[in-house]
Amino acid sequence: MQNIRKINSDLIYVGASDRKLALFENIYPIPRGVSYNSYVLLDEKTVLLDTTDAAVAGQFFENVSAALAGRKLDYLVVNHMEPDHCALIEDLVLRYPEVTVVTNAKAAKMIRQFFSFDLDSRLLTVAEGDTLCTGRHTLAFVMAPMVHWPEAMVTYDTLDKVLFSADAFGTFGTLNGNIYADEVNFERDWLDDARRYLINIVGKYGAPVQTVLKKAATLDIAMICPLHGPIWRKDLGWFINKYDIWSRYEAEERGIVIIYASIYGHTAAAAEKMASLLAERGITNIAMYDASHTHDSQLVSECFRFSHALFAASTYNGGIFTPMESLLADLKAHSWQNRTVALIENGTWGPLSGKLMRAQLEQMKDITIEEPTITLMSSLKDSQMESLVQLADVLATDIKSTI
Repeated sequence: MQNIRKINSDLIYVGASDRKLALFENIYPIPRGVSYNSYVLLDEKTVLLDTTDAAVAGQFFENVSAALAGRKLDYLVVNHMEPDHCALIEDLVLRYPEVTVVTNAKAAKMIRQFFSFDLDSRLLTVAEGDTLCTGRHTLAFVMAPMVHWPEAMVTYDTLDKVLFSADAFGTFGTLNGNIYADEVNFERDWLDDARRYLINIVGKYGAPVQTVLKKAATLDIAMICPLHGPIWRKDLGWFINKYDIWSRYEAEERGIVIIYASIYGHTAAAAEKMASLLAERGITNIAMYDASHTHDSQLVSECFRFSHALFAASTYNGGIFTPMESLLADLKAHSWQNRTVALIENGTWGPLSGKLMRAQLEQMKDITIEEPTITLMSSLKDSQMESLVQLADVLATDIKSTI
């Protein structure tokens, strides 16, 4: 059964949602699943903008057939060659042998790497600023390298002012009938997934995202059609601003995320006490996580969200307790920067985690480490409360200072 949605008189949504997939890219938990978006443009010539993941192949091909309603498919525009969007290219060519594949040179090379069909006889290679007239509509192509693969591009319909944005402006989560961001409570129900998606998938490439945002600023955009998540037709500036903040590595909110990696609970208890001290000092925007029970993708996202972080970790085998060690490596890999951090270390006979966490953080850009570092020898003692209070005072003052 086809399940298509008409976006406007010429544009039809032909994507599908996957509610079975547990791990996006086989690493990021997606309890709400994910959508794979694809679009058919009906003009004098017909255009399909991207395919989908193989997991939803049946629904996708039914949708494409229904949208075309007996017409042949003239063009397939390939904006991004990641398999969750390109897996069905070869199957599509077999079904629509007269189709012309429209993409850039880097993407064409990747098509040859993934597939074995005759691409050259049906390839139209485009570059920055090239256009394709399909009748009433003209499609303009804008290169978006490293957002988040080197071949990525976006496509702009100059007539209806629609930006087909590839992986940009996407989010985790399935579409539950409503395909538009203004049909859901996006800030309440989708923003965390949008942030986690952007930070973990594209976060390392802040500079390329900024380049694309500057290009987008020159376009008159009425609608954004991403490859994952809801379509944007209202309040575009609000969401574009989020991408601007995230890709500039600036804090989205003043506040603090407290993340602890505790073996038997003593390090956790010190982190909990610090949270209470901060709350007593008027800090209301506090989030707390156990690194052993929360996936790194969420922790990385939260570290990008907040202006401040406190990391509390036990010493383990002469190093950092592994959940915290993993988080710090992930933060470095995603170019986390421009933040203020406090540290709590623990070790029954040789507390080294603070020194080692500091060494990891010093490899990142513009990370300010507040003093004092709190050192526990097994558990927090009354005699250490003065140092804990001192650190709470420093953090609370700094968090409030630029509110």
